[in-house]
Amino acid sequence: MKTIQTLLAVASLSLLAACGGQGDDAAGDAVADQADAQADMIDQQADVADAAGDEATAESLEAQADATRAAGEAQEEAIDAADVVVDPAAPPQ
Repeated sequence: MKTIQTLLAVASLSLLAACGGQGDDAAGDAVADQADAQADMIDQQADVADAAGDEATAESLEAQADATRAAGEAQEEAIDAADVVVDPAAPPQ
């Protein structure tokens, strides 16, 4: 779980650095998509565990997948919030 969160954090920071304030949501969407893909893999592992009759492991993996998706969405929102288009003509705040 911590490995996944670390990977998501690194990916989001690198995408945040690359986005450059263009006002688009591509960087945030990429982080959320990556988290969703990882969560899908975890869900597949949960399905295998459930098919093998290991309900406790399946439930744990499903919770981990949900947490991975939530972390990806939170990072997407943080990236999108940080990606602000700056109007050079606007007065400083």
